[in-house]
Amino acid sequence: MRVPLSWLAEYVDLAPGTTTENVHAALVSVGLEEEDVHTFDVTGPVVVGEVLEFVEEPQKNGKTIRWCQVRVAPDGETAADGGPSVHGIVCGADNFYVGDKVVVTLPGAVLPGPFPIAARKTYGHVSDGMIASTRELGLGDEHDGILRLSTLGVDAEVGTDAIALLGLDDAAVEINVTPDRGYAFSIRGVAREYSHATGAAFRDPATRPELDTPIGDGFPVAFDDRDPIRGQQGVRLFSTRIVRGVDASRPTPPWMVSRLKLAGIRSISLLVDITNYVMLELGQPMHGYDLDKLTGGIVVRRAVPTETIETLDGQTRTLDREDLLITDGSGAIGIGGVMGGALTEMSETTTNVLIEAANFDPVSIARTARRHKLPSEASRRFERGVDPVIATAATARVAELLVSLAGGTADAVAGLVGDPATPEPIELPTGYVSTLIGVDYTDDEIRNSLQEIGASTADADGGLLVTPPTWRPDITDKSDLAEEVARIVGYDRIPSVLPVAPAGRGLTREQRIRRTVADSLAAAGSTEIVAFPFLPAAANDLYGSPVDGPVAAVKVANALDASAPFLRTTLLPGLIEAARRNLSRGLVDLSLFEIGLVFTPEAGVAYGSAELPSGVERPSAEQLAVLNAGIPPQPRHAAVLFLGNTIAKQPGQPVVASGIADALDAVKRIAWATGAEIDVVQGSHKALHPGRTAELRIGGTVIGYAGELLPTVAAEADLPRVVAVAELDLDALIAATAAELQARPIRALPAATQDLSIVVPRTTPAAAVLTAVREGAGDLLEDIRLVDDYRGQGIDAEAKSLTFALRFRADDRTLTAAEASDAKLAGYALAAERFGAVIRD
Repeated sequence: MRVPLSWLAEYVDLAPGTTTENVHAALVSVGLEEEDVHTFDVTGPVVVGEVLEFVEEPQKNGKTIRWCQVRVAPDGETAADGGPSVHGIVCGADNFYVGDKVVVTLPGAVLPGPFPIAARKTYGHVSDGMIASTRELGLGDEHDGILRLSTLGVDAEVGTDAIALLGLDDAAVEINVTPDRGYAFSIRGVAREYSHATGAAFRDPATRPELDTPIGDGFPVAFDDRDPIRGQQGVRLFSTRIVRGVDASRPTPPWMVSRLKLAGIRSISLLVDITNYVMLELGQPMHGYDLDKLTGGIVVRRAVPTETIETLDGQTRTLDREDLLITDGSGAIGIGGVMGGALTEMSETTTNVLIEAANFDPVSIARTARRHKLPSEASRRFERGVDPVIATAATARVAELLVSLAGGTADAVAGLVGDPATPEPIELPTGYVSTLIGVDYTDDEIRNSLQEIGASTADADGGLLVTPPTWRPDITDKSDLAEEVARIVGYDRIPSVLPVAPAGRGLTREQRIRRTVADSLAAAGSTEIVAFPFLPAAANDLYGSPVDGPVAAVKVANALDASAPFLRTTLLPGLIEAARRNLSRGLVDLSLFEIGLVFTPEAGVAYGSAELPSGVERPSAEQLAVLNAGIPPQPRHAAVLFLGNTIAKQPGQPVVASGIADALDAVKRIAWATGAEIDVVQGSHKALHPGRTAELRIGGTVIGYAGELLPTVAAEADLPRVVAVAELDLDALIAATAAELQARPIRALPAATQDLSIVVPRTTPAAAVLTAVREGAGDLLEDIRLVDDYRGQGIDAEAKSLTFALRFRADDRTLTAAEASDAKLAGYALAAERFGAVIRD
């Protein structure tokens, strides 16, 4: 909501010298969020000038300019820029005449842009200023010609300050209006809040005696507005007023144009501008009909399926049976609370006006605006709740302006159908506010604060009986009343107390381990991403299983993207898409990871088929169990991706390209962070390169895969030929680890090192041989590494030689060479038993 200060000052006293910063600070103190400041960005000298004469001068480029003599100060007086009273000005417009009063920006002025004005030579003349258009002044979009003051109904003396005359010296503060503070979508509401913040006197524009209009037999209105789905009434009351004999050709006065502009609304015509002005002033959306275009009376009803209407924006819209319509004998003439229809809109030929101010059901208006993607100033207010008792005052205010500005005559009575919804009283127990807020408020502070916001209070047994004001539908219980007391008395009264966490609270073991995993990957240089959790079926099928065939996945009924309607069963597609996007932007060396949920449904289970509870009361344990059973398993996975170079080319350092080794290193980091031991064995996956794919196992159970993407798969994703990836079930990994990691003491005694070279069949995985040697060597073996894999001369073609470096150490003694040799041979013996290994000669 944008609030011009001059408008705000009409209903609340602003101290002399009050700035936009002062107003923002005051409003922030009562809970309204500061957004921005809006000004016209025009500085003088800008004055009223009179065209004395001009000469048409055709130019070689086909354009005709006018060399004008313009009086910018009374005869014999110095102009505002210090120059003579008559200035020569070059102008390219042709919509003005001798004797016209215009707006002249003299040298030294600055227009929005910023666009400084200076005397300059152009078209063979020195133009000593500029005659301004509406757009150049920031008042509107009109730029076909210069602004003639007569079109605004203004006649001012030559030399008058045009900035003040046109309201260009005004400024507006912008605040963010949250859904529960709909009353702040009006000058009336903001002025009241400013009064709360500063104590300045507030003058309610809706209660002026001039707006007190008798109710009589006005324009005929009937309701047929029950929601066919929710059964709710769509309109609560409908107020009308007729003004006859208006002159629609009259201009909107400058003060109204400038206020509307600062408030963010474009000036259209006098009749429309008045309805918009009152909407901003009182918060009651208004609509005006050309009375002579109406057929019969008005009926507020729901739309008939396939019914259409042409709205004021020129669009023909097909309506839904929930849409609330304003109709007459000819059919739909407006979508209630959202936008009027084109058939009965006010135009330059309108002479008689029917003014409407209604109160609509917020839910109905919100659903219609979203259904038709048609947010409007009216719908924004209705969906947050409009004061139900100001409709008649609002129609009276529009009538007042139509009479004074458009020369109309208002009918003596207003029409009103329906009754306003009145708030229910709320019991506020003694001591409740102080207990909830943590501040010792006196009874007078509580009572005065509630009365200040417009509530009425009465003594009751054990406390107060409080009736909220009609413009505050958000106040529904005693906690809302307590919040209002805290807000009005001042948030600075609330002490800053650091809460003490109850014992036993904090991160769970699983949360701590997951954070450690993320920290270790990030510390190694990887960047964490959060990917879109929805995928096409083909992506789940390709990456979600190591074997061919479709993968079971949950399909979302109302998918955000129709091309990706399935919940993900794997994290790899999200990493690949992120890599593709970054690669297209020039980032050629990438190391990415994600830790997130995947969705692995069980075959034959209909997920999401349970009936949702009504929401009227808390679901029972049985209902919650049924709902939980309708949720697919959601294990948390960790995945990594590498492409490009691990080490970039630099002086003295060759390029090191990333590959499967980087993916396996990342898997090791994850294992170290969890305290688990992951077995890496040769594997296969339909999306990964044969021979460059590893299965990741815990105790014989496969928990993930690591490898390089098939070149064809990488090419389809617009990625380089070598892309290394790994993905594992992090929840399964954490579940397989010890409850608490045990740190081992550092062994201080000397180590004994030995090598073991054995020959095994070529197809035997080296990791399996290493595991056998480690198990056979026993507790004395501290470390074992594969240091050589030889195939060639001296070795059978169907065999390979594996060399392991072993390190032995005991906790309580220095090992002898014999003890180390015995342990090594025990390891060899187990490898020989399992794989037929022989010691290499």
